[in-house]
This record gives sequence, C-alpha cells and structure tokens, in this order.
Amino acid sequence: MKKLMILSATVAILLSSCVSQKKYNELEAKQKETQDQLNTATVKLNHCLDEKERLNDQIKTLNNTNAALLNNVGNLATLSKKEAENMERSLESIKEKDLAIKTMRDAINKKDSVTLALVTSLKGALGNMNDEDIEINVEKGVVYVSISDKLLFDSGRYNLTPRAKEVLGKVATVIKNKPNIDFMVEGHTDNKPIHTAMFEDNWDLSVKRATSVVRTLQEEFGIEPARMTAAGRSYYVPVATNETAEGRAKNRRTRIVILPKLDQFYGMIEEGMEKANEADNMKN
Repeated sequence: MKKLMILSATVAILLSSCVSQKKYNELEAKQKETQDQLNTATVKLNHCLDEKERLNDQIKTLNNTNAALLNNVGNLATLSKKEAENMERSLESIKEKDLAIKTMRDAINKKDSVTLALVTSLKGALGNMNDEDIEINVEKGVVYVSISDKLLFDSGRYNLTPRAKEVLGKVATVIKNKPNIDFMVEGHTDNKPIHTAMFEDNWDLSVKRATSVVRTLQEEFGIEPARMTAAGRSYYVPVATNETAEGRAKNRRTRIVILPKLDQFYGMIEEGMEKANEADNMKN
C-alpha cells in the first residue's frame, strides 16, 4: 500500500513538473468547454431527431390523408356519375309514366264522350216513355237500359207485346247508329217460383225472355246477331226486396247492357302511345 502511495506521489510530481499549473487549468477549462459544446450539440441533435420523426409522422399522415382525399374524390366522381345515371333513368321513367297516364286519360275521356253520346241518344229516343218503366244509367263506364216487364211481356209469358216492339224499335234505332258497340240482353224475374209446361223454372223464364228480345231485334229491326248476347239471370240479381209486390215488380225486368269493347279501349291507348313516341323521337 505504501509502495502504491509513493508511486502515485512520484507520478504527480513528474506531471506537475512537465505541465505548469496554469497550462493545466487552461486545458481543463478547454476540455470542460468542449464537453459543454458536445452536450449542447447532443441535445440539439436529439431535438432534431425528434423533430424529424415528428415531421415524418406528419408527412405520413398527410400522405394518407391525401390518398384518402383522392380516393374520396374518385368515389364522389363515381357517385355523382351513378346519381346522374339514376336521375336520368328516373326522369325517363317519370316521363314514360306521365305519357302513359296522359294517354290513358285521353282514352278514358274519349270513351266517356262516346258513352255520354250514347246515353244522350237513348234518352232522346225514349224520352216520352214512363221513367218508372225505363231507366238509363251508367255504372263504371257501362251503360244500362232497364225496362220493366210490364212494357214487354204479359205475366208468366215470354212473347213480346205490341208495346214492347215500340220500345225496342226506339232502342234499335240508337243501337244501329252505333255499329261499334255490342250489348247483352239480360232477363230477370222475381223470386216467385214458376213451373209449367212452358217453363221449368225461373231460369228458363228469364232466358226465354232474353232470347225473345234479341230475336226480335235481329229479325224485325235488323241488328246484327253477332253484336248481341242473350242471358238469363233468374231472380238472383234483385234490385229491390222480393218481400213486397212493389219490390217484386221492380225485379221483373229486362236489362240491356252496353258492353264496353276493351280491345277498342286498349287500342286507343296504344294508338296514343305510338303518337306520343313518334313526337318524342322527332324532338330528339
């Protein structure tokens, strides 16, 4: 231990003898300044590294945001294109529907005009008849002429009376002037059962009365048979109660039903659609 202490002292003496105290202090100060500068540079370097990392993160974030924005712009452009196409299709669909509605409305108005003209003609022809015995009305675009059986038949009979031919002659005049309409003659009875050598039941009576009317219209007034249909309804479509004599009298009737020609109606619609399409093509 003593030897170590002696050696250290000897080294110190040698060093002090080689370098003056003043010079040593200058070197020590310089080393301290250099160390301080190194520490400052290290701090700045670390700060710069942190700032660089922060900026890199910002750049990465901006790049991601930019990519997202570009993607969104593309999506928006695509979406706008799809919306434009959908809107165009919707407008075309609305246009077609409006055209169809207008065409159907025009066809209905035309049909209603024909129906009104027919009703007016029938009322004009039968104007001097008793309103209680003949009724003309329109239901859902169909014209009905209801004639009481007392104007056409004797009780329990199907042969037409002379008075019946006067009534049917007036109806025939109107119908002959409307060659594009067809009609059905319906026979109706009350609910009192009938069973004779001539009629098996009320069905039989109602059918024979209907065929008697169409046969007369054909043979005596020249109505084309292809335009007529005879039908018996028996007592199953009453217009009044069968519990009273007055009600049963209303139920005993012959009804002429002017049949709407649906093919003509749809033909008017198709014709209107074709004209509208031609007009639209000329605009384009």
